[in-house]
Amino acid sequence: MPAKAPAGVVPESRRLRFVWNYLDWGGAQVYLLAIMKLARDDWDIEVLLPSGSSGELVRLIDSLDVRYRFIDACLDKAPAPTIFRKVQRQWRRIRAEYVTFRELEQEGLDGLVVHSELAPWQSWIFYWALVRRGARVCMTMHNALPPNPAWRRLVWRSRLWFLSRLPTFQILPSNQHVKESLREWVDPGFFQRMPVTYTAVDPTEIEAALAGPFDRGDCRHSLGIPDDATVVLSVGQFIDRKGRWVLLEAAAEVCRVVDGVYFVWLTPELPGGAEMVRVTAYGLLDQFKLVRSRDVGSTRIDTLRFFRVGDIFVLPSFVEGLPIALLEGMAMGLPSISTNVYAIPEAVIDGDTGLLIEAGDHKCLAERIVQLSRDAELRQRLSERGRRHVLANFDQRDSAGIAIDEYIRLSSIEVRSTR
Repeated sequence: MPAKAPAGVVPESRRLRFVWNYLDWGGAQVYLLAIMKLARDDWDIEVLLPSGSSGELVRLIDSLDVRYRFIDACLDKAPAPTIFRKVQRQWRRIRAEYVTFRELEQEGLDGLVVHSELAPWQSWIFYWALVRRGARVCMTMHNALPPNPAWRRLVWRSRLWFLSRLPTFQILPSNQHVKESLREWVDPGFFQRMPVTYTAVDPTEIEAALAGPFDRGDCRHSLGIPDDATVVLSVGQFIDRKGRWVLLEAAAEVCRVVDGVYFVWLTPELPGGAEMVRVTAYGLLDQFKLVRSRDVGSTRIDTLRFFRVGDIFVLPSFVEGLPIALLEGMAMGLPSISTNVYAIPEAVIDGDTGLLIEAGDHKCLAERIVQLSRDAELRQRLSERGRRHVLANFDQRDSAGIAIDEYIRLSSIEVRSTR
């Protein structure tokens, strides 16, 4: 665990800023919030986030009594089918980085610790400029780099290699899969120094959510779900990479062969009209429910308590690091099904702590859901082993402590800023 300052005293040298440049939010921000929670007594913390960020996210930051300010710049994530749109998106990214840099620069970069979510293979100049002016920089990677043409990978490798030679720059992989994927992309010494800071759960919040009052029957009735139904719960953004259509295809098959199975997806934002038309086309009627997370409560514990409405947890992602919602579902004791991609097998050991399917295989997903709905003994075994595995290996306090230790290590390095 990191060394602590005397109570109520924050050394001037311990200035810590958290930065991201996109509006959608999820597990990456929960990961950073866990660090803020542990560091807030010993560090002067401020969050820089884009104007228009979710009020729910802002409330979570407020709950930690951490300062924040809005930056009038963010990424453009709309589709870019033309060269003009691609140039426009790149310009928005560059502008967002420039505005963020100037905001940080105004308070003085020398000795400032910056923890960012900006992709280093794109934002390498932003990171280099911060380090050049005396900042200590950490960035978290949740996913391995995506497949790309050889020329682009060569460019990205040169940028990552360059950054990895900077003494006060560090990548914090949030799972072992990401770290291993970087082995050939960074300086060997840098690779050895990279600590894995796992996406993880807060055991105290888990226990509070399990121990607190929750009327499962009333919650189900409010959703139009019978008391004796089997509820399959999914949590996260309702987007393609989370496997939303795979889930709905599986749900349609399950409902054809098993009675009394309902599907609930808890999401930060409900989809638009065209997407809802496609949801309706699956013919699930009242057996599929989309629920906004803000409607179940305003705190993390409220969200976790809602997990108790479910009997089975499912996250059929295509692209994923180590999803916090999956870890939370397992820690809450839900037998879980997910996909054999990226770092998910570090948590879900097939047949032991959960069940794995191949991404996109809705038939296998349907079979696994039916299997769990009919086998109470298997549900109980996966519930107990999954919960034990997550609580023993994915504790937020451990991961946050490693990150804070890295801030301290970087702060101890003597460098001279270039102005």
